[in-house]
Amino acid sequence: MIKLVLFDIDGTLVRTGGAGVKAFTRAFETEFGLANGAEKLKFAGRTDVSLVREFFSHHGITPDATHFERFFETYLSHLEQMILQCEGGICPGVNPLLNELRLQSNPPAIGLLTGNIRRGAEIKLRHYNLWKSFAFGGFADDHEERDQIAAIAKQRGEEVLKTKLRGEEVLVIGDTPLDIRCARAIGAKVLAVATGGSKLDELHAHKPDWAVEDLRAFKAEQLR
Repeated sequence: MIKLVLFDIDGTLVRTGGAGVKAFTRAFETEFGLANGAEKLKFAGRTDVSLVREFFSHHGITPDATHFERFFETYLSHLEQMILQCEGGICPGVNPLLNELRLQSNPPAIGLLTGNIRRGAEIKLRHYNLWKSFAFGGFADDHEERDQIAAIAKQRGEEVLKTKLRGEEVLVIGDTPLDIRCARAIGAKVLAVATGGSKLDELHAHKPDWAVEDLRAFKAEQLR
């Protein structure tokens, strides 16, 4: 039985119309004077901190705490504006699946497992009225590496449930091969969804437990 479900955000729960990438680009430009600073970065499945570190490396910027703080303060300010300007929405099937999970006789704990920093995750999900659906999560503030974020999210789920969980009692839902990899790092089951950065055949190649075009094709009862 699945006792903990962890959702990725971008491409899994919501599409933001590129608000996050645009906010990154604007922050690189306004804080460090580097236009088109995000063009060489591959965002899908990555963590915010690793992306910024890669940017710093490309441009010879010292990756110290002050530079990270400068970037993220500016990024969040731009994200709050960009999310209002970009066309996006909740991915198909998200709300029905959340409702089905809550209505189970023994509902699982539901949290986040994301490469976003926590405040960035909140800005995105609050805009689509989803933030209150998740009481906890693992974020890029917690660790730079996604596999470690998965372990932290699982630990926080255990704290909510007040019990230790076996890997097979955890389900990770994500849209990229990196989501599949981090789920396997904690021994979790995986539901891969092709609403983000990867096609369905690419996701199948990484052998998730389930792979669907979108979450309308998956029912909570399949977890029993």
